[in-house]
Amino acid sequence: MTTDAISKTETQTQHTADQPADLYPTRVEGPASEIPRQDKVVWGSAADGPLEQEHLDGFDRNGYLAIEDLVTPAEVEEFRAELRRMSTDPVIRADERTIIEGASQEVRTIFEVHRSSEVFARIASDPRVVGRARQILGSDVYIHQSRVNLKPGFGGGDFAWHSDFETWHAEDGLPRMRTVSISISLTDNYSFNGPLMIMPGTHKTYVSCTGKTPNDNYKASLVMQNAGTPDEDILTRMADEHGIDVLAGKSGSAIMFDCNCMHGSNGNISPYPRSNIFLVFNSVENTAVEPFAADSARPTFLGTRDFTPVG
Repeated sequence: MTTDAISKTETQTQHTADQPADLYPTRVEGPASEIPRQDKVVWGSAADGPLEQEHLDGFDRNGYLAIEDLVTPAEVEEFRAELRRMSTDPVIRADERTIIEGASQEVRTIFEVHRSSEVFARIASDPRVVGRARQILGSDVYIHQSRVNLKPGFGGGDFAWHSDFETWHAEDGLPRMRTVSISISLTDNYSFNGPLMIMPGTHKTYVSCTGKTPNDNYKASLVMQNAGTPDEDILTRMADEHGIDVLAGKSGSAIMFDCNCMHGSNGNISPYPRSNIFLVFNSVENTAVEPFAADSARPTFLGTRDFTPVG
C-alpha cells in the first residue's frame, strides 16, 4: 500500500514511542461514526473501596451512579457561601478561568477551583470522593479538571449533548477511557431547573465527530460548543435505543459518571437556581500526551499537566 492510499483514520492511529496509538479518532473528514469502546468501564473491585458490587455493576451497565447524601448539609452551606464569594469577586470574575453568561453577565463556570479555593480543595481530596474514584479506575488518581457550575434562575444556559472524553482525547491528549467525573449538587436538582441528563449505556460507544479543531477552540467552546459536536442522527438513534435519564436529586447528593457518557442539560427558566461542584479524576496510568486532534493542548486550567496523585 502506498502512502497516498493510507486513509486519514489509519494515519491518525499510527503512533510513536511517546504518542500511543489513537484508538478513538475524531475531528475527522467525512461522516461521523460510532466506535465500540476499547476500554473497561470499572477497573477496581468491591474490595477496593466503599462501593458495593451492585453499585459497580450498575455503573458498568449505565455509565453513572447516583449517591445520596455524599456531603452534609453544613458542608453544602459552606460550599454555597464560597461560591457566592467567588462569583461576586471582581478579580475572579475577570480571570480567564471564569466563564460569564453573555446575556445576563452572571457567572456560568469557574475552573480550577481546587487550586484557587481552600474550601473546594478540601472536598477535591476528601476520601469520600477520591476513594470512589480510585475504586472505579483501579489506581491512584489525579485531578484532570475541576470547576463549579452555576445556573441561576430565569436564565441559566444549557449544555448541549456531548461526550467529555471526545474533547479530553482530542484537545487534552487523554489516551484511554479511564476517567470519571463526580458532580456534587449544591442546590436541589428538579426536573425543570436544568439538571444533568444522561443517555444510560452510551458510554460503551464512542462517537467520532467531524471537522478540524480550530486554533484556540476552547475560547468559543466554553460558551457554545461547535467542534466536537455529535451528529444529530447518531444522537437520535442513541436516545431511541438507550432513553434519557433526568437526574434530579437533593443538595448534598452526587452523580458519578463515566467520561464517555453522552450527557447534557437544558437551560434553566425556572425561579430555582442550580449549582454543582464538578471534579474530574483520571488514572495515573492514563496521563495526558499530545492532543490527538488539535495543534496544541488546551490551557492547564482545563486539562492539567500535573499528574500528582490526590488523597
